[in-house]
Amino acid sequence: VRLVERTAERVSMEFLIVCPLALIAGFVDAIAGGGGLISLPAYFFAGLPAHAAIATNKLSSTLGTAVACVRYALFGYMVKRFVVVGVVCGLVGSAAGANLALLADATALMVFMLVALPPVAVLVFRAKDLNRFSERPLPPAAALAATAAIALVVGIYDGFYGPGTGTILMLLLAAVGRQDVKSAAGTTKAVNLATNAAALAVFLVNGQVLIALGLAAAAFNIVGNWLGSTFFDRKGALVLRPIMLVVIALFAVKLIADLIA
Repeated sequence: VRLVERTAERVSMEFLIVCPLALIAGFVDAIAGGGGLISLPAYFFAGLPAHAAIATNKLSSTLGTAVACVRYALFGYMVKRFVVVGVVCGLVGSAAGANLALLADATALMVFMLVALPPVAVLVFRAKDLNRFSERPLPPAAALAATAAIALVVGIYDGFYGPGTGTILMLLLAAVGRQDVKSAAGTTKAVNLATNAAALAVFLVNGQVLIALGLAAAAFNIVGNWLGSTFFDRKGALVLRPIMLVVIALFAVKLIADLIA
């Protein structure tokens, strides 16, 4: 009886820890990406083993991202040519990155990202309006090529390591690809959904996902994504910069923690 009570108490704590943080993660992810930097630690805090935590997080985040993706499409943020090439190149890059992770040392990449973060933070901090980059848009062919290259490179990073992918992708699409913030957000959501769904399929086939916890967290994550996408539609770039800076700070903490571990 005591064992059953302890098990029930542990399961209840998992739900109490994970679900509220999944809601916050969904809200942040819908606006600026990087929700995984909030939701994934929640699963670890709840005591899940590493593979189960990553796999179950993929279930909740994929369903939440799907809702944000549909809403952004309905809002008219999806530019078809950018989305198609971004999804294809993102999937190719993610597969390549996953294979590269089997061969390379992740420490070198984490050190590189940690060194690269301060300039990225300065760029976000100084760019009071990321839409200013789209004032001088690239020619159509160059814009498509830039989107393809960005999705490929960030896809490789996502498959190799992963945290902060949405934020990095959105920032590069705006600053380098010269997409306006809302189009960059739409492309980012489509690419993220595709790479997340591919990873989730692998985890499901291998039985790593805790379905009940993942679906409960997904319900909260969906609410967060719904609220976040609505907030972004109303406030747009005004809320993007401060939330991006918070995500970058969380990303830096995550990198340092991983290096120390």
